[in-house]
Amino acid sequence: MTYIIASRPNVYSGSPLDRAAEKRDDAEWIGAALRHPDTLYVPVWRARNLIRRADGGQPEAVYITAGAAEALHMAGGPWTFLGILEGKPVFAIDVSTVDDPLPLLPHEVAAFEDLRTAGSALGGRDAPVLAHARGMMHWRVKHRFCGVCGAPCEPKSAGHVMRCTACEAEHFPRTDPAVIMLVHRGDRILLGHSRRFPNSKMYSTLAGFLEPGETLEEAVRREVKEEAGVLVGNVQYHSSQPWPFPANIMLGFYGEGLSEEITIQADELVDVRWFTRAEIADPEAHGFLLPRLDSIARRLIEDWMAGTA
Repeated sequence: MTYIIASRPNVYSGSPLDRAAEKRDDAEWIGAALRHPDTLYVPVWRARNLIRRADGGQPEAVYITAGAAEALHMAGGPWTFLGILEGKPVFAIDVSTVDDPLPLLPHEVAAFEDLRTAGSALGGRDAPVLAHARGMMHWRVKHRFCGVCGAPCEPKSAGHVMRCTACEAEHFPRTDPAVIMLVHRGDRILLGHSRRFPNSKMYSTLAGFLEPGETLEEAVRREVKEEAGVLVGNVQYHSSQPWPFPANIMLGFYGEGLSEEITIQADELVDVRWFTRAEIADPEAHGFLLPRLDSIARRLIEDWMAGTA
């Protein structure tokens, strides 16, 4: 199998932020940064990011100031220091307690959107920052109580640690690793349609979570065998992608198919098929759709089609 090189960075990767971890426990610096007029805030409302649509529908990330953040009752919701962007501190704030935050904002044409609808068009500067904010706010909202004893937790280290108020156990932001793989055999690739897909015609690469005591290569082979009954031999790494929807890192691979017969895992997938290059080149003409542009699944398919696979 030819070695595969990623054609370009994946969406949500390549963050321009200096995470400045050394500042997280500097309470005086964090306090001053929270109040500084140049500080940027990334609001997250019920897992959605603030997006402005310019002429023609081109999305733009919206950062707000300390004054606007205070108007959104920042003190009542979680916040986290993300890092420094072009010399300015950046914080994520969750404003989900406000039923309708838009009237409190100074921006004329903006809305809270699912980041996946705009991520591929935002570009390498803003998409990673908004994804970072979304992931951190999901963790903060979902980890208010200790997983050891059940007591309430309080934030430490500028929102990067949740410490139990009873047993003092410390909890850190969680990212769950998942393998995502394009299995190929000859001039065909294996794609499946999941029951969870919002579009009834979309086919994508197979994927699954890493299990304890398992290597990434073993996870690729196990998931493909479980979901499609196809055996995989050589496994080759392609690239990774932050995927905070809600809390994953996608590890992309190509896998060499050793068998052709398909046995579908009915509780996971509705259909699994082998697709030719001609079909992938014109999916609509063949009655199916490819995965969304911001996904590593689409990148794996595109690089295979481009011959870099």
